[in-house]
Amino acid sequence: MHPSMVRLKLKLTLLPVLLATVFAAGCASTAPQPPSRREAVVEADAEISLGDAVAEIAMGMVGTPYTYGGTDPRQGFDCSGLVFYTYTQAGYRVPRTSQELFRAARKIALGDAGAGDVMFFQDQEKLSHVGIYLGDGLFVHAPATGRQVAVASIDAPYYQRHLVAVGRLLPN
Repeated sequence: MHPSMVRLKLKLTLLPVLLATVFAAGCASTAPQPPSRREAVVEADAEISLGDAVAEIAMGMVGTPYTYGGTDPRQGFDCSGLVFYTYTQAGYRVPRTSQELFRAARKIALGDAGAGDVMFFQDQEKLSHVGIYLGDGLFVHAPATGRQVAVASIDAPYYQRHLVAVGRLLPN
């Protein structure tokens, strides 16, 4: 699910809580206090799937510089470091390198990919790149030295030619 859709879902999830608070206030002898924004967001966040949480965290890293071997936003990311950091922030441990991620992932069809799944790319000889799928043909990745974490389309000819697998690291 795209992050803007996640935010819309959060807003729609909060609407019934706010309406119930307004209607209950008319019946109560003292007006109940509405939940604080922090409480409401925590409650709504519990309804987001782990895959959507991974995608949301990855989107928050867009613009972070590429750094070979990097695993956090302060120093920057390489492609597998971005995956490692994002999943760790979502509370799920995954391997650190693209080769290890490839071995750990359950391979799935591109058409079955959902937010938080991983996409693997290969140059002429070996597995060379990994990104986090967002949905709607888009993924987040740390592309190369001198560039920044960005969103790309799997429909771009380069990625179409080099995609070798889509994998799921999360439980079903």
